[in-house]
Amino acid sequence: MQNTSKALILLCLLLAACQGTSPSSPSTTNNPEVAASEKLPFPFIADERKTTLSAASNEWFATAATCVPCHQNIKTAAGSDFSPAERWRASIMANSARDPYFRASVAFEIENSPQYATEIQEKCATCHTPMAHFSALARGQSISLVGDQSVYDSHHPDYSLALDGVSCTVCHQIPPAEGANLRHSGDQAIDLTTPYGQRALYGPFPMSRQSVSIMVGASGYEPLESEHIRQSAFCATCHELYLSYVQADGTLSTDTFAEQTPFSEWLASDYADRRTCQDCHLTRAEEQIAISNVTPQNRYPGVSKHNFLGGNVYMLSLLNNFASDLSVEADSSHFREAIVESLDFLQSRTATLEISNPQIEKGQLTFDISVSNLSGHKFPTSFPSRRAWLHITVTDALGKLVFESGQYDEQGKILENDNDLDPKRFEPHYEHISASQEVQIYESIMHTVSGEVTTLQLRAAGYAKDNRLLPLGFDKANAAAHVAVIGDALKDQDFLAGGDNLSVQVDVSQAQSPFLIQVELLYQTIGYRWAQNVLAASNPLALEFARYMQGTPNLPVPVAWQSIEVSE
Repeated sequence: MQNTSKALILLCLLLAACQGTSPSSPSTTNNPEVAASEKLPFPFIADERKTTLSAASNEWFATAATCVPCHQNIKTAAGSDFSPAERWRASIMANSARDPYFRASVAFEIENSPQYATEIQEKCATCHTPMAHFSALARGQSISLVGDQSVYDSHHPDYSLALDGVSCTVCHQIPPAEGANLRHSGDQAIDLTTPYGQRALYGPFPMSRQSVSIMVGASGYEPLESEHIRQSAFCATCHELYLSYVQADGTLSTDTFAEQTPFSEWLASDYADRRTCQDCHLTRAEEQIAISNVTPQNRYPGVSKHNFLGGNVYMLSLLNNFASDLSVEADSSHFREAIVESLDFLQSRTATLEISNPQIEKGQLTFDISVSNLSGHKFPTSFPSRRAWLHITVTDALGKLVFESGQYDEQGKILENDNDLDPKRFEPHYEHISASQEVQIYESIMHTVSGEVTTLQLRAAGYAKDNRLLPLGFDKANAAAHVAVIGDALKDQDFLAGGDNLSVQVDVSQAQSPFLIQVELLYQTIGYRWAQNVLAASNPLALEFARYMQGTPNLPVPVAWQSIEVSE
């Protein structure tokens, strides 16, 4: 099978070869002086490494290298590269299996619940190493992600397929759901019975007979047109996740914990009638372009660059800096482009903030902060390690710091955050801030069946706090339980669909006017407590992740910011 496929790929290649801020007024929300294209937020090692995608296949799957020969050099008239694998290869999707925090977290979960090691690995592998998972399933085997016999062993038959992460023949083999059913929690429903040479790959475009013939011959897959691949429900397959949890008697629950629900959050927003996940997270060409270099005459509207924009700039930086250790198959130029695009996405399309109503009266400086969520789901969303917070400073005429809330250190620890100081506690939601010990953190805090704060997914039975910023149109009073606002934010009348408003009061009676107010909305994909709990584990993967973090400090990324000067 593989020799025939290689010959046809060579034939395919031969065919292709024939072819500034005012001191008295607010600054802009996104300051051009620190634009993403000018400054990267983490250490970045730019080297000259050249990488090749690994070719591997079996009866059900093939790595992205199989698709590249016919789907490369896809460009717009202006020269923008829309070759699918070129931007995919440096994405979190491509590196879902290589992600060292994921691997250390799996080991951390197993260390704490060894009796459920099989269940943990099966569930995690479904979406992080899907080709290896479903290949094992087809053989009637279980999969291992930790230890000498795991799919990370280079001698394992599914090693290359596992490391290819969420690859082409994973997403494009997920069939449309039946009726109104929603696929979630890794239920990819991939056909494991149809023989090689007849397997379907779904795409959004109609295929000519010539294209079908070439693709079947070169790859062994038949392209089928289906609009479901452009619908938000398609992404819910892995990005709507419900998990069983350990009960008081040590058994696994039959009901589930909503670990991440971006699809349901989107469905409860105004965006459900406006934009899909793909509309925001993939860049679309503005002109009709080809999708194959073998049939360049066939041009289609709305072709997507497979860049999978998101907010995990930290992990992209870490993957680049330790590419050799992590067997990454993208070079530093790929990662630089991915990081710059992700930063721009975070800082122009995620959130804004505004300082308003500054006043000084009887030695008290007061002002309001409005934070607006521009995304089509809660912010932050998805994996609950993510958090955003307000960093507020007030300095006097001499530049002396009068007030600060939300200060952090070089490890990404928020200095006055209850949860960063004590794993058993967490910071409440605030309507009003008047002390440095009060920090507005937009986050979800998980708890066990006994009510203890936890970062263990298998121990999480619910949320003690969820004040993540709501999207437009979200009705918090009538929200379904699995996407509900939880904690003090529920009764905050200024915490509503589209954002949050809060007031700040600072004693400036002993300081000299004018005062400079500066506010940042900061974002961190791996909260300090989440990182520390994993790093405290005794397994080798935790030690490995700790080494990577030393080389790439876990600092937050500024999403939005503003400054304003106030005089008495």
